[in-house]
Amino acid sequence: MPELSEHEIRQELAQLRQEHSDLDAAIEAMMETGKADHLQVQRLKKRKLILKDRMSALEDMLLPDIIA
Repeated sequence: MPELSEHEIRQELAQLRQEHSDLDAAIEAMMETGKADHLQVQRLKKRKLILKDRMSALEDMLLPDIIA
């Protein structure tokens, strides 16, 4: 897998943050309207966790390891 440039990492990170935020809004809207399908909410929450893991990995790529 090729190395990503810092610009590409930041770009993907911004995209993932937006998708994460959009999922938050979708879940909240489903809960407020009472049209929350339990299975669908679980799937959206699982997707959010996957996004969070990927965001953490990208953030780690941007920050150098500091051994104290």
